[in-house]
Amino acid sequence: MDREETGVRRQERDAFGASVLRAEPAVPPLSRPRNKRDGIARYSGHKRRATRKQGGTVEYFDASPLIDIGGGAFLHPQVKMEVNNMSEEVKISEENQFSFENPEYRKTYWHTCSHVLAQAVKRLWPEVKLAIGPSIDNGFYYDMLAPFSFTPENLAEIEAEMRKICKEKLKLERFELPRAEAIKFMEEKEEPFKVELINDLPEDAVISFYKQGEFTDLCAGPHLDSTGRVKGNAIKLLACNAAYWRGDSNRETLQRIYGIAFPKKEELDAYLERIEEAKRRDHRKLGKELGLFAFRDEAPGFPFYLPKGMVLKNTLIDYWRQVHKKWNYVEISTPQIMKRTLWETSGHWDHYKDNMYTTVIDGEDFAIKPMNCPGSILVYELEPHSYRDLPLRYGELGLVHRHELSGALHGMFRVRCFTQDDAHILLAKDQIKDEVIRIARLFDEVYSLFGLPYKIELSTMPEDHIGTREDWEKAESALADAITSIGKEYVVNPGDGAFYGPKLDFHIQDSLGRTWQCGTIQLDYQLPGRFDLEYTTSDGGKDVPVMIHRVVFGSIERFIGIITEHFAGAFPAWLAPVQVKILPVTDRALDYAKDLSDALDGQGFRVEVDDRNEKIGKKIREATLEKIPYMLVVGDRDMENQTVSVRLRTGEDLGAMSVADFAARLKQDVDTKGIWEKCVPLTAARGRTRTAVSDSATGAPASGQRKDGGHFRWFCTLPGPPGRYTIRKNIRHFLQRRRL
Repeated sequence: MDREETGVRRQERDAFGASVLRAEPAVPPLSRPRNKRDGIARYSGHKRRATRKQGGTVEYFDASPLIDIGGGAFLHPQVKMEVNNMSEEVKISEENQFSFENPEYRKTYWHTCSHVLAQAVKRLWPEVKLAIGPSIDNGFYYDMLAPFSFTPENLAEIEAEMRKICKEKLKLERFELPRAEAIKFMEEKEEPFKVELINDLPEDAVISFYKQGEFTDLCAGPHLDSTGRVKGNAIKLLACNAAYWRGDSNRETLQRIYGIAFPKKEELDAYLERIEEAKRRDHRKLGKELGLFAFRDEAPGFPFYLPKGMVLKNTLIDYWRQVHKKWNYVEISTPQIMKRTLWETSGHWDHYKDNMYTTVIDGEDFAIKPMNCPGSILVYELEPHSYRDLPLRYGELGLVHRHELSGALHGMFRVRCFTQDDAHILLAKDQIKDEVIRIARLFDEVYSLFGLPYKIELSTMPEDHIGTREDWEKAESALADAITSIGKEYVVNPGDGAFYGPKLDFHIQDSLGRTWQCGTIQLDYQLPGRFDLEYTTSDGGKDVPVMIHRVVFGSIERFIGIITEHFAGAFPAWLAPVQVKILPVTDRALDYAKDLSDALDGQGFRVEVDDRNEKIGKKIREATLEKIPYMLVVGDRDMENQTVSVRLRTGEDLGAMSVADFAARLKQDVDTKGIWEKCVPLTAARGRTRTAVSDSATGAPASGQRKDGGHFRWFCTLPGPPGRYTIRKNIRHFLQRRRL
C-alpha cells in the first residue's frame, strides 16, 4: 500500500471516528423524564448500525436531547429520523455530513466550542466556577460564577486563548466514573455546580466526562474528536449577560458568555454583518426614532403608545377584524379583573399564579386576567347551545397582564401587559379536523400578507398538566392529522404544550432569517369539562364541547416589534402611520400643499405637510429617514398644472402625475395591502438566499413601476444566510439590469 493510499485511508478513518459513537455508547439512554430545570442533558438512545467504507459495521447510538442544552449524534447518509411522526429517509451527501449543512454536526461543533471557552476561562482565571455550557440554536454559551464582571477586554483575552487551544489540537477523550468517584472528582476540582448536577442525576445514570489536555468537564457529549477541528480565527464571543442558576431567581446569579463559531472566517464575517444589521433594525431604536412607542422607568414592561404607534396598532386591529369577519368569528370583550374562584376552576391559580397580578376587593381575592379563555367560557355559559350552534368562534382583543421578571423584559418582545388577539372556539369532537384546517389557512393568509414564511411545531404534554394521558394522546393525534391532511409538515417539540392541552406553534421567519413563535392552535379537552359546559346533540342528548385556543399575531405588541424589524421601519403603504408627506418647495406652494392634504385626507389617506421654511433637499432627506412611503414635491409648475411630483422613500423619482392618478395609485396600494417593497428571504438553500434589494441611504428595499402602472420587485442572489443587500453605487443603473 503506497503512502498516498495510506493517507486517504487515515482521513476516512478519522472522519468516520468523528461521526459515530463507537461500540461503547457515548450518550447512554437515561430513564428520567424531561425536566426543564434540571440543567443537565437527558438523552434517549436508539442503537443504529453504520457501514464503513473499509467494510464491516459499527454500532452507535443516535441520541436526541430531551433538554436543549447541547448534544445529539451526527446524522449520516441514509439514516432515519422522525418527521411528522413518520420514519423517512434523510439523505445527506458525503461532502456535507461533516459540514454545517448537517444540523447535528453544527450542534456538536458548537458544543465543543463551549468546552474550549470553559478551558480558556479556567486557564486565565482558575478561581472561576463552571455551571453548564450547551450549544444553542445560534452558537453556544457557558454559565460561570466569577468574583468579577467580565468586560469586553476580558472577552478578547478569552478569544485569544481559545485560538491557542484550537492550535494545540487537543484530543477529546470520554471516560465514565461511578457516582461517588465523580462527586469526589468534582469536589477536588472545587466545582460545586457540577457536584449538584451529579447529585441530581438518577441512580442508574451513566456519569461521563470529556477531557481535553489539562481540562476535564462533566458532559454527556457528543463532541468533535479534537480541538484542532475548530477554526480558531472564526470564533467570536458576542456578549456576557446575567443568568440565574437553573433559572431560579433565589439562586446564584451567574455570568453567561455567548459565542458563535463557523468553519470559515468568511461565514463568521457574514454572520457578524447580520448582527449589525439586526442592531440597525432594533425595534426599540426604530420605535423611538419613528415616534411609535416608548418605555418609562415609572412603568417597567408597560409600553406607551405614541400617536403614530396608535395608528399602526389600530390599523393592525382593523385588519384583524376584517379577516376574522371573513372567517365567521364573532367579537366579544370580557372583564380584566375576575374572582379567584374562576381562576381556581380554570386551573390558572394552581398552575400560573406566579405570573398573575392579584388584588383584594371587598375582602375577596381577585386576579387581573393573564389569559382570555375563562372569560370566553363565561360567555358560552350565558345561554344553552345545541350542535347546530357549533363551531362557535369567539374572537377577543383582550388586554392581559402577566408578571415577567425584570431581567426578561425586552422592548415590545417581552412586556407585562399586551393585547392578545385571542379566539376561543367551542366545537364537537368530530369537527376538530376541519376547524384546525380552517385556522391553519387563516394563519397562512395573514402571514403571507406580511411576507413571513413559517414552520410548525407540535408541542406535546408537559410534566405539569391536567387531564389524562389518553385525552392528551387523542388531542395530539387530532392536531397532527389535521395539519398533515393539508400538506403541511411539522416537527415535534416534546413536553412543551400548555398545561391544559397540546398545541401547534407557528414560527415565522423575518427578513433576517430569525424565527419568532407567534401563532398557536391549542386543543383543550380539559377546561370545558372543568366548567361543566355542554351542548345538546342531534339525538337530544348532552355532550361536552372541545375548546380550541388560538392566536394569529400572538400579541399586538410583540407582532409590532417583529414587523418593525422585519420591514426595518419601512412599513407597506397600507400600514404606514403616515402614508404621504407633502413637501412644498417654497412658501408660494404652501396653500396648494394644504389643499392637497385636505383632498387626500378626505379620501381616507394619512397625510402630513412639511410647512417649515427649509430647503427642499432637507425636507426630502428627513421624510426619507422617517420612512414615509410617498413624498409629494410641489412647486410653481405643479400649482400651474395641478399635478404633484412623486418620490418614493427608496429615492426613486416617479415624476409628475395628476392628483387623481396619484390618489388612484395609493388607493390600490392600500386596498390590496400590497408590499411593493419586500425585504424578506425568498429561498434559502445551501447557503444562498434570494433577498430583496434595498437602498443604502434609506434602508428600504428598492422597487419600481412597470410601464402599465403596476409594480415590480427587484431581487438579487447573495451568498450566506438571509440578509439585506445594500446598493451603494448607481442604484438605477443596477435596477435596470436586474429587473425580474
